[in-house]
Amino acid sequence: MKIGILGSGTVAQTLAAGFARHGHEVMLGTREPAKLAEFAAQHAGVKIGTGPDTAAFAELALLAVKGTAAEAALHGEVSRQLAGKVLIDATNPIADAPPDQGVLRFFTTLDDSLMERLQRAHPAVRFVKAFNSVGAALMIDPKLPGGRPTMFIAGEDAEAKQAVAGLLEQVGWDSADMGGAVAARAIEPLCMLWCIPGFLRNDWVHAFKLLTA
Repeated sequence: MKIGILGSGTVAQTLAAGFARHGHEVMLGTREPAKLAEFAAQHAGVKIGTGPDTAAFAELALLAVKGTAAEAALHGEVSRQLAGKVLIDATNPIADAPPDQGVLRFFTTLDDSLMERLQRAHPAVRFVKAFNSVGAALMIDPKLPGGRPTMFIAGEDAEAKQAVAGLLEQVGWDSADMGGAVAARAIEPLCMLWCIPGFLRNDWVHAFKLLTA
């Protein structure tokens, strides 16, 4: 599959390298492609392009930018090229403010989520929330004593969620479908919960697991 990743930071690079190791063709979309030339040279199967290039390339896309930059990353031609395509939303609405006793501050409320805002702004894009509730080090092929962790996903399109669940399965995750886009209001704050042990105890190697009867 051709996977286009919008972003150039640690999360974007980790996912790009990981998806490429699993046999996918990957393009990283960035405003400054030259800065990632060395990264691409070190990872077979990874190309670098602009945002519109990456959106056009993608059969499935992933948004991995700061929450405050998410809307800008989907501007104009990027949104048009993503119309009808599955877009994994890995962003979190983290505000530009320090944590409060280890608890991140969000710029959304409990009655809204960043993904819902993005879905309303880009109704032709098939958004699925995923990869937002764990650190980059465990995003691909996580190895934990408790077994495979759970990635909580949400979105309005059932087929899109099925495609994302298949990709998650390939890279070492179980998935739990929490329903429509409104469920992102609950999934995005998992980032807050995940980060607390890191801020308080420098423990960044953990993930969530859903246990059912």
